[in-house]
Amino acid sequence: MQEKVLSNKKNGMAVLLLTSLLYLAAIAGLVFGCIWTERAATTGGALALPVVLLVISGVWLLAGWIPFFGLKVLKPQEALVLTLFGKYVGTLKNEGFYFVNPFCTSVNPAAKTRLNQSGDVDGGERKPLVLSAVQPQMNIELANRKISLKIMTLSNNRQKINDCLGNPVEIGIAVMWRVTDTAKAVFQVDNYKEYLSLQCDSALRNIVRIYPYDVAPGVDTTGDGIADEGSLRGSSEIVASRIRDEIQMKVADAGLEIVEARITYLAYAPEIAAVMLQRQQASAIVDARKMIVDGAVGMVEMALERLEGNKAVSLDDERRAAMVSNLLVVLCGNHDAQPVVNAGSLY
Repeated sequence: MQEKVLSNKKNGMAVLLLTSLLYLAAIAGLVFGCIWTERAATTGGALALPVVLLVISGVWLLAGWIPFFGLKVLKPQEALVLTLFGKYVGTLKNEGFYFVNPFCTSVNPAAKTRLNQSGDVDGGERKPLVLSAVQPQMNIELANRKISLKIMTLSNNRQKINDCLGNPVEIGIAVMWRVTDTAKAVFQVDNYKEYLSLQCDSALRNIVRIYPYDVAPGVDTTGDGIADEGSLRGSSEIVASRIRDEIQMKVADAGLEIVEARITYLAYAPEIAAVMLQRQQASAIVDARKMIVDGAVGMVEMALERLEGNKAVSLDDERRAAMVSNLLVVLCGNHDAQPVVNAGSLY
């Protein structure tokens, strides 16, 4: 199905003025026809002309409203897909005042579909209809068949997915998208908004299953057979780009363009979040201890070199070992050391 853009139909104002003038002429013809017929009946004149005038005026007054159904107004970044007795006629895409065949009908199967955080947001909730003074306006909005060409945002619900190590994680994405081919969007799929939402969920699962949450040894995330350091937390830009490409490949036949995809939420699932937090804390403590020990050993070596270089004190192996032990205890301890004054000899 190829999109056909109708760009030569911007004569809505001329048709509106012409139809309105013809209505005024029909009313005037009806009035003058009645007067003419009455005079001809009293004077015995010919009735053919006034009767024809009355018939033409009456027929136009009865059927002259039909052209008004062919008047279409489009705002910027809006489109209207038209069919005539089931056949695709074309698409009105540019802003303006159009006149088309009054018997053409507009088609938009996703007109009443609501997506989270999109241009037609309702939060995904089905609220009961309330009868009030604004009810007619609501019905008019729900019956709107125009297709928005603006960039819209889809934020599906958070999903629980197992990463490549089998750990359940919760992840959410925001997808910026727009309609590029209205004919494909309307006729290639049943409902392009629901189709997009489903493909976003599927692509998200396919990509997340390739990556671990954190960097893990021996994991290949690129498919080249070589282990790398890719992860959901550390490679979010790459993951989002792969998700976007995956969605674009699936929705190309529906006339949709995926502008961008972003990860909006990422966390371990609640059932393992506490355990993973302890694991991260333990890893952080080990790294911190390793850094403290490395620094303490360097400081002890420097202290011994300075003492021996300045010949401030002469240490045998036993005294050297005792000093190293004391310095390491002071430097690596969690609490401040309590000083002890030695007033005598070490022996």
